[in-house]
Amino acid sequence: MKRPLGPWGQKCSLWFQKPVVRWAAGYLALQLCMVCLVYYWRVFYGYAGSAFKLTALCGLVATVLFAGAVYIARFAKTFAVKAALAVFLCGACFCFANPPLQAPDETVHYLRSYAISMGRLDFDHDRGYPADVNALAEGFPGAWTNAITSYWADVDETTGEVIDGGSSANYPIKVRGSHREWIGLQFEEYQRLKTEDMDIWKEPVMFQILPFLPQAAGMALTRLFGLGALGCLYAGRLANLAVYAALCWLALRNCKRYQTVFAAMMLLPLSLYLGASLSYDAMLLGLYYLTASYYCADEIRTKDLGVFFVSFVLMNAVKPWISLLWLVLPLVLPKKAWNTKIRKWQLALVSLAGALAVTLLVEWYGGAFRFNYPTIGRMLGGAVNGGQQLAFVLRNIPRTIAVFLGTLYENNFYLGQLGTFGMLDLNLPVVGMASLLVLCLGTALSVHEKSSLSPRSAVGLGALALCYIGGVMGALYITYTPVGMVRVLGVQARYLLPAFLMLFVLVSALLSHVLEPRLSGGGKALRLQLWVSGSTAAISAALLAQHYFIGPAYVMP
Repeated sequence: MKRPLGPWGQKCSLWFQKPVVRWAAGYLALQLCMVCLVYYWRVFYGYAGSAFKLTALCGLVATVLFAGAVYIARFAKTFAVKAALAVFLCGACFCFANPPLQAPDETVHYLRSYAISMGRLDFDHDRGYPADVNALAEGFPGAWTNAITSYWADVDETTGEVIDGGSSANYPIKVRGSHREWIGLQFEEYQRLKTEDMDIWKEPVMFQILPFLPQAAGMALTRLFGLGALGCLYAGRLANLAVYAALCWLALRNCKRYQTVFAAMMLLPLSLYLGASLSYDAMLLGLYYLTASYYCADEIRTKDLGVFFVSFVLMNAVKPWISLLWLVLPLVLPKKAWNTKIRKWQLALVSLAGALAVTLLVEWYGGAFRFNYPTIGRMLGGAVNGGQQLAFVLRNIPRTIAVFLGTLYENNFYLGQLGTFGMLDLNLPVVGMASLLVLCLGTALSVHEKSSLSPRSAVGLGALALCYIGGVMGALYITYTPVGMVRVLGVQARYLLPAFLMLFVLVSALLSHVLEPRLSGGGKALRLQLWVSGSTAAISAALLAQHYFIGPAYVMP
């Protein structure tokens, strides 16, 4: 039995129920966490810089995040708007926590985007860039964590043989005596290289325009204000992030079910890391989520088909051939949701024609407007031969299936790599574990929505997800893996995010038939998911910044 509160207790309870008081208490608690975080960095990682300046910076970032959270909670009207704003706010943290040119293939994407911002809509290998662009590309080697990795040998005292002594792989900061090699020094290196008037980098082997238009627009606007290559990089990232957030808003507005699963996937640290980079994966993921949202709509009307058609065609323009698999989605929609005179097969036929037309147009454009490029060889040289590998696969289909299953099994079905950032360069296991838990929470919070899926629709969605995984692995096995190899090379968790979304939606739909959740209010579930996903994303961005700018450090022998 609870004891009754005294007069002072009642006054304090009533006083604390005021929203302003609760927000103020939360703000003070957040600033206290920033002070503790800086102290932790000084003790555990031996941070030797100015603690006052670092605390002030962390406090400023926390203030901006807190102000954004207050605005989202108090003034945003719908869940779609709240989630989209949270995507942009948390994504901005990744934009600045991730050092320049560390996202997958970001150097190539940066150079192509910058060329487009200069009005170059063709591809010429002999054209260079301004000196500050050369300095930025030269000053920040991609995959920094392993780019400066050192390896050393040792001698076995018993046999006298030379053995592997170790390496500094996966550590971003190398300490040799009192000298620290860390990516923060590259900002100084960039400023120094700008004075050398270098002419090293030429236009890259990347022959697309459409997926880089948002980044290029941000860079062009930034150059109007006189900012250099580094400012253009961050402006391009933010412009790309804005497009990703807008596509997430469209997807959530279209969803009538499983919004918590979609929000969890959109706010996944890996999704935000890609969305807040110069990678075309930002636009591609947004288009995937928008297309998948039609599976969760209660009613498909004629005007919705136009949006689906545009989204489907655009994703094929960005990522040809593998995106054709999404054509199956309208075919497996429940019949009762199809409220239009246009038949499903008619939509599929028109969408297929549009996708093939834009794919062939993009390929023609990339070839017709390409100048002065030498012969472009395969990434792994002669060990990879697509024709021979395809013939090998067709002759050994059971073996190929076993190779795919073995690759998935060895990599924990890639669900354990949701905390892997960069080109398989940086792995933060705690982020991967938290990401999986957030996805599970989103799945559980959607269970209260009684599923309207028919068995045919559920089987169709599961088959689409599995075919997508198989398509990704098949493409990499044929084009990226040596002939006959028993593993598929190049598969990364970021390639499988759309399949994970479909599978978690399917799990939630199936669980809705067997579980009776205690949290039955849709509004409460949405708010809980948004707070948990947003907080996890912000903490993950802080861990990413910690890894690159604070520690962990490796002491070199």
